[in-house]
Amino acid sequence: MVHSGAMPADHPAEPDFERPAPDAYRLIVDSVVDYAIFMLDPTGRIVTWNAGAERIKGYSPDDILGKHFSVFYPPDDLEARKPWYELEVAAEVGRFEDEGWRLRKDGTRFWANVIITALFDESGQLRGFAKVTRDMTERMRAEEALRSSEERFRLLVHGVLDYAIFMLDPAGRVISWNAGAERIKGYSADDIVGEHFSVFYPPEDLVTRKPWRELRVAVDAGRFEDEGWRLRKDGTRFWANVVITALFDESGQLRGFAKVTRDMTERRRVEQTLTEQRRLVGHLVEAQELERRRIAWDVHDDSIQSMVAVGMRLQLLANRLPEQEAAVVRQLDEAVRASLGRLRNLVFRLRPPELDRHSLAEALDRYFTDVAGSWGMTYRLRHELDHEPPAESAITIFRICQEALTNIRKHARASEVDVSLTSTDGGTLVEIADDGVGVGDDVEPPSEDPVSDHFGMIEMRERAETAGGWWSVGRSPRGGAVVRFWIPTAPGVSRD
Repeated sequence: MVHSGAMPADHPAEPDFERPAPDAYRLIVDSVVDYAIFMLDPTGRIVTWNAGAERIKGYSPDDILGKHFSVFYPPDDLEARKPWYELEVAAEVGRFEDEGWRLRKDGTRFWANVIITALFDESGQLRGFAKVTRDMTERMRAEEALRSSEERFRLLVHGVLDYAIFMLDPAGRVISWNAGAERIKGYSADDIVGEHFSVFYPPEDLVTRKPWRELRVAVDAGRFEDEGWRLRKDGTRFWANVVITALFDESGQLRGFAKVTRDMTERRRVEQTLTEQRRLVGHLVEAQELERRRIAWDVHDDSIQSMVAVGMRLQLLANRLPEQEAAVVRQLDEAVRASLGRLRNLVFRLRPPELDRHSLAEALDRYFTDVAGSWGMTYRLRHELDHEPPAESAITIFRICQEALTNIRKHARASEVDVSLTSTDGGTLVEIADDGVGVGDDVEPPSEDPVSDHFGMIEMRERAETAGGWWSVGRSPRGGAVVRFWIPTAPGVSRD
């Protein structure tokens, strides 16, 4: 088979390669505007000038050709003879590179990256220098801003005393250490840098390899948070809140961990003390309620029944006596009936029987019906309860509502009361608003001084806080006062 050297018919002939024109490189250099590209003669005088040089330095060719390139250098560089030194280095080693301040025609400074290349002919004779300058002012300012920001952040981290803030390498070794870490943990930077962070963990955590598990969780989830015992250098323990954050670079490579530790020992001690106090007060309140119930039952089953019997006998006796004596007996009967009413009211205050027979909402409704009406007030009761509060929470809510209504009668001069009960945040939120004289805009929760605060307000707050809830008083939208409190469903649970 014979192959022809001719191109196939469907492929057009390629044009002959043309070498660039002799002035092509000059055209490229002259058209570049982001770089100042020009030539110097062997003594440093400028012999060429491009558009980029004119844009960056501000000189036209007529202004600068023939001038020595030292005009671009600030006085301190001229005093140090830096331009001539740069040419000497370039002639000796072939090139010179530098960054520093340079001057424009108008005297303003810019940060320049400069490369000077020595130009030799075929015989090795120095023919001059090529000089390429780039304005790096914006980059320099950005880098300076970044350095300043990093320095401020470093000073911030180093100056924090209440938090131990330090870095770990990917293996868990300490690579940075701040003043807070030294204060909390007792190690100086020289003591701890390079050591594995597991030295802060007690033996029981080391047995379960807790430090290494925390790092794995931080890598998988991005962060890890925990509270537990940690060790100081002297071996003493402190209760710590710890947050470990995994640090990844732009490529997703793990670079290490940021670890923030706070000594929570005092807070934990206070919380435990408050919990114990609330537990003891809770037992006291529970004992009070049990005693109230016992007294109420005793009064109801003994005193009230006895007085009912006395009243019935007085009525029978009055029917058998002459009218003059019967009138005296009837007066005695009325006194007995009044006493019975007061005893029944006492029993109600000691232990509302509706709480044992009905729901909280029904018990409150019956109470407001009996009391508010007798005081000349109207009321509205709204409830959106997902479930009935437990007995302990119900009696606390009932007692606070009792005290709130008593305060309204004594101080508010109100004619209407709105009461709402809502299930929220794992508890019951209660609002009691009136249309009375209200409270000041600067009202605050009652202080410990009973002289300036009504005792009833203090009692309401203490009841709520003892149950793990909160209490507040403020201005009602209608101009009166509004009491708000929240009681958790589960004992021991609190919400700030």
